[in-house]
Amino acid sequence: MKARTVLGTAVGAVGAAVLGNRLLTKRAGDLENPLPGIERTYRWRGIETTYTVAGDPNDPDLLLCHGLYAGASSHEFEPIVERLAEDYRVVAVDLPGFGRSERPPLVYSSTLYAEFLRDFAEERLENPIVVASSLTGAFAADAAGETEFSHLVLICPTDETAPERPWLRTLIRSPIVGTTVFNLIASKPAIRYFYDRDGYYDPDRIDETEVEYAWDSAHQPGARYAPASFASGTLDPDFDLATELAALETPTTLVWGRDAELVPLREGRDLAEAADLDLVVVDYATQLPHSEHPEQFLEYLMAELLHAGADADVDVDTGPGE
Repeated sequence: MKARTVLGTAVGAVGAAVLGNRLLTKRAGDLENPLPGIERTYRWRGIETTYTVAGDPNDPDLLLCHGLYAGASSHEFEPIVERLAEDYRVVAVDLPGFGRSERPPLVYSSTLYAEFLRDFAEERLENPIVVASSLTGAFAADAAGETEFSHLVLICPTDETAPERPWLRTLIRSPIVGTTVFNLIASKPAIRYFYDRDGYYDPDRIDETEVEYAWDSAHQPGARYAPASFASGTLDPDFDLATELAALETPTTLVWGRDAELVPLREGRDLAEAADLDLVVVDYATQLPHSEHPEQFLEYLMAELLHAGADADVDVDTGPGE
């Protein structure tokens, strides 16, 4: 009798999890393109990826590459795309496994993303400026060693996110338990917590539409596969970022939120010193200075980017001093 009770409880729990997961996916619905411009597709190794193009085709190319986390997408750059498009041909891409791009059940790796950026830039762009966020900054640096970028702008780049735990990737990729675990990681409270803790200095600047879009993105079919590799640390590249950047001939600028904790400013200063790079420090910002302070970020990008060369840090004032 007890065994039957336990078995019945287990079956009921599994059934409830399956039903709950299906309801969440259905509730998310189709993911709309949040950016101004023309949406296009790029088929790469059998994966249909999506990107948005805005601006005059005769202007210099500028590629925007979002960071990686549950619900990540090119929506990260929504506050700056329209303004950038006044001076550049802006291309904002949804990386494989994220946003409106396909999300096949691959084992995602840093090499896969570096090769995607290399191939995408070579086939669809001409000597672009590349703006990349967080871990994607390391992928962009890797790609820059084999293709022509006119300039790299890396926002809080890192080559190390978490201890490598392949078992966690396997767990999240599993059909029932994994989907349930991922739905907890990608819940609206969890997404808001990420933005509050690591994305924004001022939580009042977090737009609920941003949280909503990230939640919708995280509940598309196959959404857990790429974040499973990220959460397990198996997306981290196997090279030292400072060494990689020091070897590049591509002009590179680092941008850091002064109050970043996940990838603290001291790491940015060490990286800039080791690779002899310019470092822009944005006050009252953490991991997403381009989202929290778009006007100040653009002021630097538009006025200073092509004339970078100062040896010291550049502080971009984004609020009243103490």
